[in-house]
Amino acid sequence: METNNLNSHEIAKLAGVSRSTVSRVINNYPNVPQKTREKVMEVIKKYNYFPNLSGRALKGKKTNTLGLFITEEHRITEESSFNFLITNVIESASESDYYVLTKIIHDTSDMETIRSVKECFFQGRVDAGIFFGFANHEPMIEELIADGFLIGIIDQELPGRTEPNRIVFNNNNESVAIRAVDYLVGLNHRKIGHIRSGIRRGSTNAKYNGFMKAIQKHNLTLNDAWILPGYVPGGGYEAVANFLKAKHPHELPTAFFADNDTLAIGAVRAFNDHGISVPGDISIIGVNDHMLSSMMKPALTTFKINFGQLANELVRQIVDVIENGSQQFVKVIFEIDFIERESCRRLEDNKHA
Repeated sequence: METNNLNSHEIAKLAGVSRSTVSRVINNYPNVPQKTREKVMEVIKKYNYFPNLSGRALKGKKTNTLGLFITEEHRITEESSFNFLITNVIESASESDYYVLTKIIHDTSDMETIRSVKECFFQGRVDAGIFFGFANHEPMIEELIADGFLIGIIDQELPGRTEPNRIVFNNNNESVAIRAVDYLVGLNHRKIGHIRSGIRRGSTNAKYNGFMKAIQKHNLTLNDAWILPGYVPGGGYEAVANFLKAKHPHELPTAFFADNDTLAIGAVRAFNDHGISVPGDISIIGVNDHMLSSMMKPALTTFKINFGQLANELVRQIVDVIENGSQQFVKVIFEIDFIERESCRRLEDNKHA
């Protein structure tokens, strides 16, 4: 039998219930009256809607599978933070006897890709989803939450969005940026620039807000040219190279705070290739503690994100909701450890003006 081409709106209309009720029935939520559940399932079976799920929902069974969805334009093998996250999610899920279905999304505007992600949920192939690296407001994620699916999000800041099936885990990104500037100011730096990553991501905006707050707190002068777009092709290397082509050496800041270590490492390479020494001529500080950060010369001063703890606690939170059925909005913020290495130096008092 071929699947009928109905959507959840039409199923809800045929069953005489709301769209959210259809989603709760599909996901076997316990807070649906039995008569309502039977009415919705009767329509679902009649029109062969989500055929892979209908029998499972009627029997109250789970898939014991979590969906892990990561977006990145390039190959994720080049970014250690993605690898740490994936392996820790898989290991933590395995400890709870759960499988992990993983999907790498290179283009969130590709409708066929988005359709395939949604099918994972509507066909009942996963009990919940974990999303990492997406825009702060990603329509696909918001639609899945509106449909009642249990969604865990790493890195999101949407005030007022407190649906019970939304679980948000963030790092304290604004605080990290403030601490980075505080540290550089403590080394007598007064001309500090910022290399930004993807501007649509919640963590990027939080770091930028923290950076600007710290600049204002210390009454520092900020040249707009010192805010570099690290999300260009070539990342931190290309951002710095373009900056150096357009500016004279005397217009350089004395330090840069980069949104992540990948950007910082690229920036160090670009400065070195242009005869500018790190940290002799300019200091660099990053975030993430990339696997190369401690091995490069100079070793990179950075903030270490504990992806293991974050992934483990997020998976435990999601599995607990799946197993016990009690849902409420959850938001957890993790503090990040500072690691001082060699890429920043103290300026003499007469050289920081």
